[in-house]
Amino acid sequence: MNGQLIKDAMVLTVITLVAGLALGFVSEITKEPIARAEADALNRAYQSVFSDAFEFEPLEGFDAKAATAVAVDAGYASDDITDCQVAKGSDGSALGYIISVTTHDGYGGDISFSMGVTNEGVMNGYSITSIGETPGLGMKATEEKFYSQFEGIPVGTYEVTKSSPAGENEIEAISGATITSRSVTNGVNAAMAYFGTLEGGGDSE
Repeated sequence: MNGQLIKDAMVLTVITLVAGLALGFVSEITKEPIARAEADALNRAYQSVFSDAFEFEPLEGFDAKAATAVAVDAGYASDDITDCQVAKGSDGSALGYIISVTTHDGYGGDISFSMGVTNEGVMNGYSITSIGETPGLGMKATEEKFYSQFEGIPVGTYEVTKSSPAGENEIEAISGATITSRSVTNGVNAAMAYFGTLEGGGDSE
């Protein structure tokens, strides 16, 4: 009996080792394609919010923790500033910034997006790179009807309203998805707070 138990334990151990090695092998094979796909998705997001840019370059000295601390100090404790790129023209001149944000208070969890802001302090809009909101409701944050409200407006602080906006700083909420609307808007506000610390950003308001 004991011999059978030992034999069974050895078989299970071998199976576990083989499965672990197989998973590790598959993970190693897929790691590079996944990273490449994520990079391509980010580049498409950058291009969609800064179509005039020829290339994108990481902001020198960017510190995600310090950037997020700026957002927290501004009252946006649920929003992380995860990256900042400098959008450059074909002549190498800086046209503005692309700031990436992850907001943690979406209805379905985290929402990540990148937004473009020109040197003149005008928002080009945002492009969502990760979202898990409810189809037909919160997922409408990815649709033009909602995100177009952020395009071409001056840097500032935006507020969500359930009625028709009375000013350019008001964003009309998605019907039935006020939480998602407020989450995205707060993420934009967090990024705007950080933009104010960048070169030129403080002069745009």
